[in-house]
Amino acid sequence: MSEMTRVLLGAASGESPTDPVIIGIIIVVGILALVFGLILLKFARLWLQAYFSRADIKLSELIGMWLRKVDPRAIVLSKITAVQAGIELTTKDLESHYLAGGRVPNVVRALIAANRANIDLTLKTATAIDLAGRDILDAVQTSVNPKVIDCPDPKKGKETVDAVAQDGIQLKAKARVTVRANIQRLVGGATEETIIARVGEGIVTTIGSAMTYKSVLENPDKISKAVLGKGLDAGTAFEILSIDIADVDVGNNVGAQLQAAQAEADMRRAKAEAEKRRAMAVAREQEMRALVVENESKVPLAIAEAFKQGNLGIMDYYRLKNIGADTQMRESIAKPKKSE
Repeated sequence: MSEMTRVLLGAASGESPTDPVIIGIIIVVGILALVFGLILLKFARLWLQAYFSRADIKLSELIGMWLRKVDPRAIVLSKITAVQAGIELTTKDLESHYLAGGRVPNVVRALIAANRANIDLTLKTATAIDLAGRDILDAVQTSVNPKVIDCPDPKKGKETVDAVAQDGIQLKAKARVTVRANIQRLVGGATEETIIARVGEGIVTTIGSAMTYKSVLENPDKISKAVLGKGLDAGTAFEILSIDIADVDVGNNVGAQLQAAQAEADMRRAKAEAEKRRAMAVAREQEMRALVVENESKVPLAIAEAFKQGNLGIMDYYRLKNIGADTQMRESIAKPKKSE
């Protein structure tokens, strides 16, 4: 008979064991039994819920999830939801997606919604979209129920797309784009911002190519048809169903403003040229006056040299002085009198 059996028999007959080793073994066994019981109590409810829902999740799998720091409740509830909806998913697939950082409940709900709407969506595609950071459930809902995107986006602070026709008149347009999510292009496809930018560019190009703004106001659908025909949804995660011009308003006469600004610039340039010529004339006049003053300063020297050389007599000199005095007198008489 083993030692453990003898201990148990002794305990049953009222004998108290005295061996410390045996007492330690009993304590360890009791602790292990208590821990196992607590684990059973922790996962018993989830296991029973999965068992009666035919989710096929074992108790050992629940304990393994707990040890791997996986939320067992999220996995169990997600698998139960999938099983009740008729979608076959394995516990390993759900657990691996959870460990990869994915949103398991969101993926399961998206698979159910796609199945009900007859959309071809596999678990691999759904998990890839979810791990890419996209909301797979919202994508499926958008694929079933298309949504409307305002162009431009009012949240960006701009209310209209402004463009100028060839006659110089500015037009302000608002568009509404109806899109449907393309599940197959959701991974790597451009977002709504790209759709809004491309539609805005198409509106500006279409208005800019119009000969007159009146033709755009008469047929606003020309804008939507021209923009829709360019295939703006290429490379995006959406499929454009329609582009509707919600409103077109007449803005400023940009052509007239540009012409006025050009005329103002030409006038300023002409004024600058005239001021330049005036300054050059003033400088030339001052230069000539300086030459006159310089030459006049040489006259006394020339007279003195003429006296020395005998080319000028005293009578000639007095005659020259008289002529200068007469000239000065005539100039003073010719000047108007100043009013007191």
